[in-house]
Amino acid sequence: MGLVRTPATRRERQREATYDEIVSVAAQLLADGEDLSLRAVAGRMGMTAPALYRYVANYQQLIDLVAFELDKAATAEWAAAAERFPAEDPAARLSVACARFRQWALARPREFALIFANPIAEEDTERRELLTVSTSGRYLTDLLWQVWGQTKFPYPRLEELHPTVREAVLDPLIPAESGHIPAEERGILWIYMRAWSALYGVVTLESTGHCDPRVIASGQLFRSTMLDWLGVIGLDDQRERLSAILDEELAAD
Repeated sequence: MGLVRTPATRRERQREATYDEIVSVAAQLLADGEDLSLRAVAGRMGMTAPALYRYVANYQQLIDLVAFELDKAATAEWAAAAERFPAEDPAARLSVACARFRQWALARPREFALIFANPIAEEDTERRELLTVSTSGRYLTDLLWQVWGQTKFPYPRLEELHPTVREAVLDPLIPAESGHIPAEERGILWIYMRAWSALYGVVTLESTGHCDPRVIASGQLFRSTMLDWLGVIGLDDQRERLSAILDEELAAD
């Protein structure tokens, strides 16, 4: 027998609607170039800042809520675009998703900065745990896992890793599914981390304008970074096809 869900109460529905409005208003403030603050969000919602505290206790909670929901919504858009390719073609889906991630970061740099440039103190374990459920990270690393399922690209054995890295992959604090990966095979998480740092690095440079504007406009730094990784993840034999997919995405920017 399946579980019977108890219908949400009117109060619960109202509370969820308020959270949705908080995120929507915050996103509009970012799009308008306004400062994101509890007072600004409350003002646009027609309530006082103290009334908003019933939903978010402080500024950091506001940032975390908005960042999580914006990341979730953006990831849904990339996933929908990638689904023009079948599930049996994770390499193509990954190529599209990464390109759409870049397009989103360039079009919405303040949202990108809010989500991915929001520092987490080493001792802030609660917020670090929140990072591990990042929708975008889990989506992209899951696609990378699916690619591995087809290409069986090599990854380091535990004993080949630096002790700190070994500890990190055995007890990961990254946004990636890992429960299904045996401990002795966790070297693949090091590939996850390196791949994400490469993608995030080039997109951050472009989104913040810390790169030659001509190179940003052409998309060539992003394209080269993506193509450099094909050999690492066992996709060299698909270079021509995946290059064409990337070029199609870049042409649509």
